[in-house]
Amino acid sequence: MELGLLIFPTDITIDPITLGKEAEERGFESLWFPEHSHIPVARTTPWGGREGAPPLPEEYWRTYEQFTALAAIASVTTTLKLATGITLLGQRDPIWTAKQAATVDALSNGRLLFGVGYGWNKEELASHGVKYTERRARMRECAHTVKALWTQEEASFQGDFIDLPPSWAWPKPKTSPHPPIIMGGTAGPKTAADIADYCDGWMPIGARTLDSGWQHIVEACDKIDRDPAEIELGIFAAPPDPAKLEALEAKSVKRAIFALPQGPESDVMAALDELTPLLNR
Repeated sequence: MELGLLIFPTDITIDPITLGKEAEERGFESLWFPEHSHIPVARTTPWGGREGAPPLPEEYWRTYEQFTALAAIASVTTTLKLATGITLLGQRDPIWTAKQAATVDALSNGRLLFGVGYGWNKEELASHGVKYTERRARMRECAHTVKALWTQEEASFQGDFIDLPPSWAWPKPKTSPHPPIIMGGTAGPKTAADIADYCDGWMPIGARTLDSGWQHIVEACDKIDRDPAEIELGIFAAPPDPAKLEALEAKSVKRAIFALPQGPESDVMAALDELTPLLNR
């Protein structure tokens, strides 16, 4: 099981380039960056869409643009996987996103992991012209558009939200056939159907819903005659405990991602010092 790291890259925590070099030198497999384009001040959606959630932390509106930050890290590393955890694909322009992601993958010699998710912030989605109730359907079309642009010489896609006529678009990703598309979040029947349709992996936050979510994915794959073994399992916010990591590995989890603190560089480095011995468990 590979071990990786997750942090909101911002202007008030550790420099992401420094973190990327440290992660690679210590032997971590991957570094994952979330994204938010902005956070509307007049926000009524609770954090994560959960009623009674605490106030939204500041890092949500201070994130660097994730592909730019990952490209900068690519220039100073050689083996570290560069991962989006997650890209809010449904509120993005899929044509530009396909080019950004393909550029990072090509320039890093095939090191991009493309994590995606629907998004929970209704106000943020609305600023991009996306209705909350349509975000799943739109993300599905965006994902298929991105895959077409990555893999087809003359790419095209027609749907309810996206209309891409036959088009040329380069660079193509270095990864063949394309960087893995990994769904983040809990998997109920609707999300499982999307995972079976267009994803190569699934990574919930924590292991609480792992068993039930995986059962939904198996059922969704059966409906479209897809082998569920093609879906790679991972965990965000994995417990930094050797016994618990072994239990996850026994459930065929291939990648465990530790969440780093959103403090100053000294706090992040101290957390890295605590996590690094787990690489030799």
